[in-house]
Amino acid sequence: MPALPAYIPMRANGHNSGGYKIPVSVLVVVHTPALDVLMLERADRPGFWQSVTGSQDEGETLEQTAVRELREETGLDAARYRLADWRKQNRYEIYRHWRRRYAPGVIHNTEHVFGLLVPEAVEVTLEPREHLRYEWLPWRAAADRAFSWSNAEAIRELPQRVSAAV
Repeated sequence: MPALPAYIPMRANGHNSGGYKIPVSVLVVVHTPALDVLMLERADRPGFWQSVTGSQDEGETLEQTAVRELREETGLDAARYRLADWRKQNRYEIYRHWRRRYAPGVIHNTEHVFGLLVPEAVEVTLEPREHLRYEWLPWRAAADRAFSWSNAEAIRELPQRVSAAV
């Protein structure tokens, strides 16, 4: 495996001074106690559905990244609900059509999984540049709709994670 390039410090907009994203992100599965899951349709890839996701900015903890992405993508204030770090990481190859966002030679991302428990299916405010629409789906249907294997896997873990937290 080729060595990864050294990273240039990130700016607050999620890009470094070279304009590249760092390959560290969060995935936040927003769900109800009844295991309904919030799914978002990507604006840049209609038909691709996912949970809340986004790259870490310079100086942020992973939890701060999750809180920011929740606010930016859905308008949800994580402080009003229960945000849990699932202490789960996925390393995956970045889709070829998104690699231009990263420094030359970067082909893998490390994703850190969180869950956000909301009391019921709540209204969200989408960032229209990122998402076209949202749906609340039962967890099995949400896992089937997720375009990425890591998102589908996280959703399929939801019943065990919720029962373990009780």
